[in-house]
Amino acid sequence: MALPTTMRAIEIAQPGGPEVLTATERPVPSPAEGEVLIRVAAAGVNRPDVAQRKGLYPAPQGASDLPGLEVAGEIVVCGANAGDWKVGDAVCALVSGGGYAEYVAVAGTQTLPVPEGLDMVQAAGVPETFFTVWTNVFDRGRFRAGERFLVHGGSSGIGTTAIQLCKAFGAEAIFTSVGSPEKAAFCEKLGATRAINYKEEAFEEVIASMTAEMNGGPGVDVILDMVGGDYTPRNIDALRPDGRIVQIALMGGAKAEINLAKVMMNRMTLTGSTLRPQSVAAKAGIAASLRERVWPMFASGALAPVIHATFQLEEASAAHVLMETSTHIGKIILEIS
Repeated sequence: MALPTTMRAIEIAQPGGPEVLTATERPVPSPAEGEVLIRVAAAGVNRPDVAQRKGLYPAPQGASDLPGLEVAGEIVVCGANAGDWKVGDAVCALVSGGGYAEYVAVAGTQTLPVPEGLDMVQAAGVPETFFTVWTNVFDRGRFRAGERFLVHGGSSGIGTTAIQLCKAFGAEAIFTSVGSPEKAAFCEKLGATRAINYKEEAFEEVIASMTAEMNGGPGVDVILDMVGGDYTPRNIDALRPDGRIVQIALMGGAKAEINLAKVMMNRMTLTGSTLRPQSVAAKAGIAASLRERVWPMFASGALAPVIHATFQLEEASAAHVLMETSTHIGKIILEIS
């Protein structure tokens, strides 16, 4: 069947609120060398999409200006040297932009098979969070079995992914901060040792108390933080010697005052990254590692994306409204019928 020349898409008319997300028609992209063209069945909605809509997170040079960083669907065209993919393969992919559309072109190396047991909606909620958590917690943060872990925002897509992955890879204890009793209960059912309501308790004090009698002394080994700001010195207080903080967002601000003497004396590491601007080669490396070490866990049931709500493509504004309420648990997905 011949492909159409145009497609439905959601564009950002101008920086602003959810209402600036506008339905439009765009040309169907042509895959370049090394790329595949995916007919999108579902696309994930993520915090970076909100930042891009507000004019705070522009697309990298050469990427689509349309929002959307992860998709699931069917390959309809394979460009030259795009790997072993075939037309008709069911896949999910990390994209640098363009996910809010009926078609998207993406490097074959950033594309993965839909995990066994998942449908397209579930698969669309996998790439952005699993790429992010894997590269930051396991590569950059060097998390290993038997260590203790803290993730802020445990009920988010990143948080629910991090809890599951660290549990699956043998964490001694998993802590998370959340904003309601309902979110705390969900995270503990998912695998967190203790979910701490930040409105009622200081996470660093709870962690110190709960780990005081554990071998190796109080604190955690790895922290995945999306807050920054005044959480940073508190994160340092929550670390064991040789602990690592990995910063992936700055919802609480980009500046913090910290005690460098404590960092030095306890041999701590403060690092961080953003995923979107990284090279195709870097993302290909993450994808290969995920396919080898993580993808089999979906089939066994050890991992599953948490989907909170789905919207039709044309309802992208409503999806962003929900995202900004922070009342959701897990992922928000756009379906493309």
